[in-house]
Amino acid sequence: MERVNNLASESAVVIFSKSSCCMCHAIERLFSELGVKTVVHEIDEMANGKEIEKALSRLTGRSKPVPAVFIGGRLIGSTDEIMSLHLGGDLITLLRDAGAIWL
Repeated sequence: MERVNNLASESAVVIFSKSSCCMCHAIERLFSELGVKTVVHEIDEMANGKEIEKALSRLTGRSKPVPAVFIGGRLIGSTDEIMSLHLGGDLITLLRDAGAIWL
């Protein structure tokens, strides 16, 4: 869990992903189109990826924990939460407050 928290604090926006996950790709693309520089950790390509996936499952309460998006070091959630925030107009505010964008 500590390793996940350390990685999640590396940048204003950190995404834990799997290279074969289409929803992960969609979330990464959303942030890219918003002009947000993200740090993406492809857990299926990491030596300790299984451990990180277990920790993310505990944090998210999901058996399939990716994508897991952290903004400002805080777990925001997966695709549903990010899209809900985006459609509601609150994602930009979160990103601005975390210093990820300057709009």
